[in-house]
Amino acid sequence: MNTERKSNTPVEIKDCWQTPKFVFDYYNDRFRFTCDVAASEENKLCKDYFGVKSNALHQASWGKVNWCNPPYSNIGPWVAMAVKQADIYKNKTVMLIPADTSVKWFKVAFDNCTECHFISGRLSFINAETGKPVSGNNKGSVVFIFDPKSPVKQSVHLIDRESMR
Repeated sequence: MNTERKSNTPVEIKDCWQTPKFVFDYYNDRFRFTCDVAASEENKLCKDYFGVKSNALHQASWGKVNWCNPPYSNIGPWVAMAVKQADIYKNKTVMLIPADTSVKWFKVAFDNCTECHFISGRLSFINAETGKPVSGNNKGSVVFIFDPKSPVKQSVHLIDRESMR
């Protein structure tokens, strides 16, 4: 019996969901992002961004302080690149991804992060076609911070979603 939940999202916009603005603003107030590394012209949250054509996974170095809400269909390479950015280039990356501890990339992210923020409740991401928030997200969210200058490692926090507004 297959109990996997199927997405009703059209394939062409499946990986184009925008971060809720209040979540981005919450972290941008602290980090002052210079680049949105997984964006499109329509959903970018920073002036500088990498889109499909300029694929961030094919770049040597990202910006100094990066926001990353990667395509959820293939998160592993994005985690690996965020780790590389911190280790080799000393770039900071803040990454919003599903809170799914059952997958390999989650352990890689946790083992290499400076901070791990679980967000209470479920986020309503912004639909690429309508520009409106859509409820019904089937997983919670976590933010991993990869900061090569941080004195802490693997500091875990629970962030109340409502306190981010």
